[in-house]
Amino acid sequence: MAWDEEEDNTTYQVVVNHEEQYSIWPDYKEIPSGWRAGGKTGAKQECLDYISEIWTDLRPLSLRKQMAEAAGAALSTES
Repeated sequence: MAWDEEEDNTTYQVVVNHEEQYSIWPDYKEIPSGWRAGGKTGAKQECLDYISEIWTDLRPLSLRKQMAEAAGAALSTES
């Protein structure tokens, strides 16, 4: 049996970075620099399901801001 097929009893937490990108991290480990707790702790699949529900726009925050600014500039030149 491969290691990824074994039962995973690890408790995970959802973590999020400054770009509002989500991941999971083992709860017993210190959260890496640049990441913060994202509001959910539990089994791996529970955390992944939570991320699927809340992370609906996969674009990094900086890209979303840049695109919004560009769209705003385009609208102001059309007026």
